[in-house]
Amino acid sequence: MLPPKLSLPLLLLALLFSLVLGGCSSKEDSVGYMGGRYRGTKSYTVRGKTYHPYKTARGYRETGVASWYGPGFHGKKTSNGERYDQNAMTAAHKLLPFNTRLRVTNLHNGRSVIVRINDRGPFVGSRIIDLSKEAARQLHMIGSGTARVSLVALDAGNREAAILTPEGDMLGLFYLQIGAFTDIYRADRLATMMRSKGYGCRIVRHERKMQDYYVHLGPYLSRSAAEKVGRTLRRAFKDLFVIAE
Repeated sequence: MLPPKLSLPLLLLALLFSLVLGGCSSKEDSVGYMGGRYRGTKSYTVRGKTYHPYKTARGYRETGVASWYGPGFHGKKTSNGERYDQNAMTAAHKLLPFNTRLRVTNLHNGRSVIVRINDRGPFVGSRIIDLSKEAARQLHMIGSGTARVSLVALDAGNREAAILTPEGDMLGLFYLQIGAFTDIYRADRLATMMRSKGYGCRIVRHERKMQDYYVHLGPYLSRSAAEKVGRTLRRAFKDLFVIAE
């Protein structure tokens, strides 16, 4: 029996209103991730294909082709409602939840950056991530347009855990240190030579000793992969050793 003064049409209208409000708030749209909060785990469809974003990015690692997008999208809304800023350290990914933080490493030159996911894409070919212009600039891939990269999800403290496999191997980012110099020009000469031979290579400056420069090959996605390359170079670099990042 309906309470007095409340007609059936008004009751139905109130019920409909409550359902609409409930539909605007979903646990799937705001879940915890490694100490943070993010939205963007609902399924969506682009060009007739439906994508089902991950509920968490914990443990995510992937290797593939990255691209970048810039001036044509600057100032426009991203998929999470923010305005795209080509000078910010952000990126688009098809499946990772919004606000996921990733370490992106250019496998050609060893340069790494940290970006935050705030958009969806890329929906072209087999590319796995679309970087902001600034992220692409720091990775030295503006001119080429694309680069082969490794992606690793980070926790709230920007740490990535090394994972021990059943075979006893360690997964993560590993480098081979092949030289240490007080002269940046000697370090750059060695790095240039190794890149010409097809190795990914970077130069790292010591945090405290600003005149010390280390030459690293990599990154390699497992310790065994780094050690395998190290064995082929042991004669040329007797002081070579593996480091984990």
